[in-house]
Amino acid sequence: MTLKQKIYIHYVHVISDRVQMLQQVLADLKESGSNETKSTAGDKHETALAMLQIEQANTRAQLEEVLAQKAALEKINPALSTHMIVNGSLIKTNRGWLFLSTALGKAMVESITVTALSPQSPLGIKLLGLTVSGVAEVNKNRYIIESIA
Repeated sequence: MTLKQKIYIHYVHVISDRVQMLQQVLADLKESGSNETKSTAGDKHETALAMLQIEQANTRAQLEEVLAQKAALEKINPALSTHMIVNGSLIKTNRGWLFLSTALGKAMVESITVTALSPQSPLGIKLLGLTVSGVAEVNKNRYIIESIA
């Protein structure tokens, strides 16, 4: 298995864990809402229900975002290798390893720190289409492409 495939699998697990966690939070919130009984202090009850509904809406929005990231990640073929940077490329630069996929942050895979970034991010936009020895500059930071997988 290549480094790129291992990194891909790592991020698939990260996304799956986030989906499960958010689904559990939604289930817990739903249960809290159904367990909420009308008390004599009506305003307190109404406030508690309103807070639960807001929390559920926020969690649903987070879940939708994570599901969109999962869908974007699933479109990537980790076995594909190109000479030019495209969505799904693993890029070694003078500033570290980048996985152009979706914004999932840093991870350590085989003692290598990799940052998963979105092709829509400022750096991602500048990297798309570059080849080895290409240069992308963002916020006065120069990224020189050393290899692409």
